[in-house]
Parts: sequence; C-alpha cells; structure tokens
Amino acid sequence: MPEELADELLPKLEAYYADDPNVKVIVDRRKAERRRRGEEPPEDTQREVRDRRRPRVPGEFPEV
Repeated sequence: MPEELADELLPKLEAYYADDPNVKVIVDRRKAERRRRGEEPPEDTQREVRDRRRPRVPGEFPEV
C-alpha cells in the first residue's frame, strides 16, 4: 500500500489477513521508480530477452 494510506489502512489490512500465512501486508516506501522511461541500461549489462511461452507440441492433431 502507498505510504500515505498506511496510518488508515495498515491495521485494517493486517487484521483482515491475520489468518492467512501466505499474505504479508507491506508499506511501499519507495520515493522514485528504479527505472526511468527511455533510459538505456548500462553497456556492460548482459540482458537476454526470451520467449517465455510454452513451446508447441510437435506433430499434427487429428481433426475434431
């Protein structure tokens, strides 16, 4: 949640999710974005862009 809403919402959300061990309510205290729009990454960065979709099954499927 944004830091501006923490005083109002933090106790309510912590109480609501108290029984769920998979949820942790946190306050976002970042003051600026890490990445700037249009900014190029450093030249020494070895970034690889990959297609994360599942590969198709090879072969043909019968008509339905």
